[in-house]
Amino acid sequence: MSKIMESVFKRAKTCDKHIVLAEGEELRIINAAKEIVKRDIARITLIGDAKIIESKAGKLKNINIINPHTCEKTADYINLLYETRKAKGLTLEQAERLALNPLYFATLMLKNGDADGMVAGSINSTGDVMRPALQIIKTKPGVNTVSSCFVMCMPEDRPGFGQNGVLVFGDCAVMPNPNAQQLADIAIASADSGVKIAGIDPKVALLSFSTKGSAKHELVDKVVEATKILKEKAPHLVCDGELQADAALDAAVGRLKAPNSCVAGQANVLIFPDLQAGNIGYKLVQRIANAEAVGPICQGMAKPVNDLSRGCSVEDIIGVVDITALQCD
Repeated sequence: MSKIMESVFKRAKTCDKHIVLAEGEELRIINAAKEIVKRDIARITLIGDAKIIESKAGKLKNINIINPHTCEKTADYINLLYETRKAKGLTLEQAERLALNPLYFATLMLKNGDADGMVAGSINSTGDVMRPALQIIKTKPGVNTVSSCFVMCMPEDRPGFGQNGVLVFGDCAVMPNPNAQQLADIAIASADSGVKIAGIDPKVALLSFSTKGSAKHELVDKVVEATKILKEKAPHLVCDGELQADAALDAAVGRLKAPNSCVAGQANVLIFPDLQAGNIGYKLVQRIANAEAVGPICQGMAKPVNDLSRGCSVEDIIGVVDITALQCD
């Protein structure tokens, strides 16, 4: 286990959060749930049929199992879904059908305050996991954009970047081409993730191929506008842009290119101008610098919902539950 995940694990244990795992009949999820409870990381609810779950893993201790077809709260969740979505044309009959879907049922548990966070995706696509979350949980007040970030942990021989070798990259997995407003939202959410998950004091750089007007282009204009919006929306946040990556990370270059910047040379939260740059950037750092990439971490939701890779291992699931527990307010 890396140092950053050791820290995440230790802090998650102190949170005492209730995480619902929507794919409760999947063996990897069951085994992860058993280990999570054994390590006292979080309280766990599995969504599924208890007979099917116990046929795979035996009698489970200290793990709640809920079957949407027999749960006494299902009627309440149906009404909650209907009231939430009727303005969008959802009928009561459609709500009755959707509420029995484990992904919708788990999301409704969050909406109703019956769980603190949700994890799914071991057997469902990202779209299927995030759709009910976007429809029911929606975004945090003041944030209109759901995005993602990676916590990048530099190897011990290269600790000079970020805060003690830890940086946050956003967005690298969700928003293909954010506008200036969305870019500002991504910056706010990524800084928040940096605090909650990595324990850093965020210094946010909005990246571009220009530093402080060194190049003129509409792509640069977007980052300049995003920086202006960010400073208005989050005046408490230490942030600056537009900055090239070297100016953001290297103190000598930062002093040369942006001598009046409060961030240049010391950035630990890097906001990429679009998904192409973000995805390429994190994978280059991961492969060339041998950095650990923790994520993608979903952010901007009113309550935490995180997506798993369908190829995830039991330890991967445990790690995402750790992170989800830390995201809970």
